[in-house]
Amino acid sequence: MSCARLLLENKRTNTKYLRNQRKSRAFLLIMSVILFFSIILAMKAGSYETSVFELIKGIFGLSADDKINLVVQNNRLPRICTAIISGAGLGLTGCILQAILQNPLASSSTLGVSQGASFGAAVAIVVFGFGAQRELGIGVSLCAFSGSIAVAVVILALSRFCNISAGGLVLAGVAISSMFTGATTLIQYFADEVKLATLVYWTFGNLGSAGWEDIKLMFAVVVFLSIYCYFYRWDYNALLSGTETAMSLGINVQRMTLINMMLCCLTSSVIVSNVGLINFIGLVAAHIVRMVVGNNYVYLIPGSILTGAAILLLSDLFARVAISPVILPIGAITSFLGGPMFLYLLLRNGGQK
Repeated sequence: MSCARLLLENKRTNTKYLRNQRKSRAFLLIMSVILFFSIILAMKAGSYETSVFELIKGIFGLSADDKINLVVQNNRLPRICTAIISGAGLGLTGCILQAILQNPLASSSTLGVSQGASFGAAVAIVVFGFGAQRELGIGVSLCAFSGSIAVAVVILALSRFCNISAGGLVLAGVAISSMFTGATTLIQYFADEVKLATLVYWTFGNLGSAGWEDIKLMFAVVVFLSIYCYFYRWDYNALLSGTETAMSLGINVQRMTLINMMLCCLTSSVIVSNVGLINFIGLVAAHIVRMVVGNNYVYLIPGSILTGAAILLLSDLFARVAISPVILPIGAITSFLGGPMFLYLLLRNGGQK
């Protein structure tokens, strides 16, 4: 009887696993379709209206109307690519930070990593004057990376040595964010009019300011992080069972945490330095995917990439058409989207360890 019961339980488990696999693959397919149609809508949105076929020809400079080629190649296409790459990168960093810190509320914005990068970028723009010269944009990225790493060191120290709870770690992130936001405000106070205008406009979040060289840099960083994370997807799954279980399977948890934290900070800082401060994409995207596919990082990683890209692209589309021709700041749109989700997750988890 016990043997028959065991066989029945195994059959039920296998059936449930296969059903979850089909559901996860279907979700990835649906998100790919949503992202595709979001790209089409974003291509059509604007004061210069034309057919989708002409817009596609304009991508390759083949349209008979030179204005279409100019609008697509210099305006709409860079903005769409920036939104997709930035959303994918932020979605992935949120997913990975939640894995390595074993904290469902972790993301680059809730832990203060983005705010640290924002402070570093502010120093680069106001103190060193890098923001006014496109060829010195690497200086903004380096300063932003330094700021995000400073936050990462504090977060790692708190999680490793202070045995702080998940909710407590987020509260620490809020405190760190406040300090860096205050420091950024002080820098703004002492800036001249030109640098102040540059910094304020940058802090709103702007997907239209990145050039093709910036897009290539962001693309390279996001692709590298995506390949690295997917290669170690089973290690993230092992962490779900706890640190001790992961170590018993031969995973160097300390090294894994350090490397992933560094890569997430690098990705966040490169994105923030080019598009400004965009909050909550990592938190929202990862949890939308998790509610559908569960905690299997085989599907959670690509799902977070697709969902983050779709959310930021649709948010930017809303910012462009809501009160056209005025373009709303994308940072405000994502904050309105992510704030309620953050409160919901905070109340649901209740600060549990």
